[in-house]
Amino acid sequence: MINRVPRRQLIEFSRFYALEVAGGRYPYVHFDEDERWHQRIYRDQRIDIWVISWLPTQCTDLHDHGGSSGAFTVLSGELSEAVPSQAGIRDTVRRAGTSVGFGPHYIHDVRNLASGPAVSVHAYSPPLTTMNFYEFEDQRIVRMRSLVTDDPEPALQSAS
Repeated sequence: MINRVPRRQLIEFSRFYALEVAGGRYPYVHFDEDERWHQRIYRDQRIDIWVISWLPTQCTDLHDHGGSSGAFTVLSGELSEAVPSQAGIRDTVRRAGTSVGFGPHYIHDVRNLASGPAVSVHAYSPPLTTMNFYEFEDQRIVRMRSLVTDDPEPALQSAS
């Protein structure tokens, strides 16, 4: 049986740790021009917490979290989240202070389309073990690759 933290509690964890980061408890937030910087700040058997920084134009690919539920809180700046829907890809701007929770089958692409940097805090339960990456082709989602990883920012070499 998977010991999954409920979505509402994941949102609360991401908010709590965002406040901790904002308060200086984790003073090592860094921005990298070549790739999104990220740092794990907590992990136990049930939950995994990460800080991720985003410069303008940095993004993920369309992905899920391999069966983990999750949440993220935008600490500063703003991020755009693209989510597949029946009508295509739906984009939503997530501004500082916004939190999003999602279940184990959620697919999205998170990007910094703004003109300034952004920082977000992400919580996963159970901790990540796999990520799947997708493309949107002919009005449908097609899984392109899967990676065994405990890192929300994996190098994208194909594992399947």
